[in-house]
Amino acid sequence: MKICYVADGTSIHTQRWINYFARKGHEIHLICWKLMPGYDKSVHIHLLTKLAPKIWAVSQYISFLFWIVQVRRLVRKIRPDIVDGHFITVYGFLAACSGFHPLVVSAWGSDVLVQPKRNPLSKFTAKYALKKADIIICLFPIDIAKEQITELGIDSNKIRTVLLGVDTTEFNPSHRDEKIRRTLGVERSQPVVISTRTLAPIYDVETLLKAIPLVLAEIPQAKFVIAGTGQQQGYLRELARVQGVSNSTKFIGWVPRTELPKYLSSADIYVSSSLSDGTSNSLLEAMACGLSPIVTDIPANQTWINDGKNGFLFPTRDYKTLASKIIYLLNNEETRENFSRRSQEIVQKKAEQQTEMKKLERIYHELVEPNSILRK
Repeated sequence: MKICYVADGTSIHTQRWINYFARKGHEIHLICWKLMPGYDKSVHIHLLTKLAPKIWAVSQYISFLFWIVQVRRLVRKIRPDIVDGHFITVYGFLAACSGFHPLVVSAWGSDVLVQPKRNPLSKFTAKYALKKADIIICLFPIDIAKEQITELGIDSNKIRTVLLGVDTTEFNPSHRDEKIRRTLGVERSQPVVISTRTLAPIYDVETLLKAIPLVLAEIPQAKFVIAGTGQQQGYLRELARVQGVSNSTKFIGWVPRTELPKYLSSADIYVSSSLSDGTSNSLLEAMACGLSPIVTDIPANQTWINDGKNGFLFPTRDYKTLASKIIYLLNNEETRENFSRRSQEIVQKKAEQQTEMKKLERIYHELVEPNSILRK
């Protein structure tokens, strides 16, 4: 198939998705405005032009309007078998404006769970993209977004769930690396708590930072690793300094995907204090690597974490409860081991990447070749 993606070229999730299909032998085209390195060399890249008037806000709107025209022209030139727009309110909308069918739009989480409720423009672009789509892919369980999507007047029969999934040959506990721990300044006996979320308000890493002094008061040898970058990076570093926990907290920035399994497997507890999510691949990767998860009590996490069985849930922004859960797990090795084993089993059964990508490939074929034998 010739598949055209309209998506964020700087996202590792976009890259994983696209590289999978490129390496399966499909002809892949990516339309984006910015790119990160690491795409398969066979992928055809089409960069959108970002206009630059002096006023930043004006630049954003003018560029977006210009992109609508550009995407339409590019899709006509590429003449794909199918178009898939990732992230409904932006690239999904651009893909829908191409007028091409069959059209798939893929919802990542906040593009249907948060943005349409907060911003009238986002509500308009989401509704337009969802209505134009032949199939809506949700990268999280359908029941999480079904209500929000149907509230926009969209037929829920168009919705399919396909997870990004985790390659468990890549993410597993065997990558534990004492060299990584030494790099982090962690001694063999010291427990490590890790966060791998983007440092943006929606992921609320601030709540984890506020919990750290409470944990250190009980377990002073604990270490905290904050991976990732984002707009709050400077603020969070300053918060750690003000709270006096800088010596126990290591900000390591962006971690290359090839190195991430080593960092995860070298930690003991995974924390996500996110305020909203679709299916969090960061959580699934941590579970696959055998970490004990402590995550916010939101619908997306409830799908994967059975509180007290394979991890802990805590109320959003409740740093005191988060601290108590971390302290409990650090003091109870047997519970950590049970959580670790059960979490690995869940990922292997329900979120294996190969299984999910094959499911998506089948959906593409059903749209492109309705009478194909692949439907059987």
